[in-house]
Amino acid sequence: IVSPPGVDRIFLHHPGANDTFCADDVRYEQVARADLFHFGYPPVMRRMYADGGTELSLILRRARATGATTSLDMAFPDPNSPGGLADWRAILRTALPFVDIFLPSVEELLFMLHRETYDRLGPAAGSRGRYPYLPNILGSVTPELLADLGEEMMEMGARIVVLKLGERGLYLRTGGRERMETMGRGGPSDSEAWARRELWAPCFQVDVVGTTGSGDATIAGFLSGLLRGLSPVETATAAVAVGACNVEAADALSGLRSWEGTLARAADGWPRRPLDLSAYGWQWDSRAAVWIGPHDASLESSR
Repeated sequence: IVSPPGVDRIFLHHPGANDTFCADDVRYEQVARADLFHFGYPPVMRRMYADGGTELSLILRRARATGATTSLDMAFPDPNSPGGLADWRAILRTALPFVDIFLPSVEELLFMLHRETYDRLGPAAGSRGRYPYLPNILGSVTPELLADLGEEMMEMGARIVVLKLGERGLYLRTGGRERMETMGRGGPSDSEAWARRELWAPCFQVDVVGTTGSGDATIAGFLSGLLRGLSPVETATAAVAVGACNVEAADALSGLRSWEGTLARAADGWPRRPLDLSAYGWQWDSRAAVWIGPHDASLESSR
């Protein structure tokens, strides 16, 4: 990843073993000793999107059968590559029943499932740097669109949906208690607290030096919070805090702090980026500094 100042990141990619990696390459006896199995970037791994995603589904099904919690991250493929031309709706319908936590960016998800919406939002938003196929659509993404995407992913089988929103933060949507109780060893310690939640956590304010690894860092913060037994609000906050620390350095790791140091910084008056949601039913929790959506159990029970 080449990340010169003032220019969008440039990815130099050779697929190598990623083009041959398959379900039999995973050591499931090791997965059986883990709480969490995380898999990433199937759009740039040929056998993961070939044959309707059979190998991807098999990996996730075998991992989940060990009792581990499964999580899946995506990547934005070149639209003209085989990965960009694959039928991702069919692939995700096959894979998501075996995914506990699905963590794509909103751009990736719209490109894969709702190309018309992606293309419609793109021209109004402008492109990112030198790549016209990557429009900066984040400012055009509405709470209603996120709610529809979250619902769609849960209908396909995911238990927890996390949509990365770049500088606009993170959107979280979860299924009912019954789903939370089927999430394996790394699932929520309090299924009731995690059931039927809808949150939007704004980013923390930082001076951005580089964005290499920011999405991965945000995911790491989320998964670490979940594995440590934090609440949904605390976990979403941890995710955007780790992501914010990441972008304070040019590389992927130098900006990161210890877990304790990151949480202490978040709790010590670290300001958030402004995020004004005027959509119907959304409420601002000033104590937690997150927005709570109309599909959240806490708001449903208060009506």
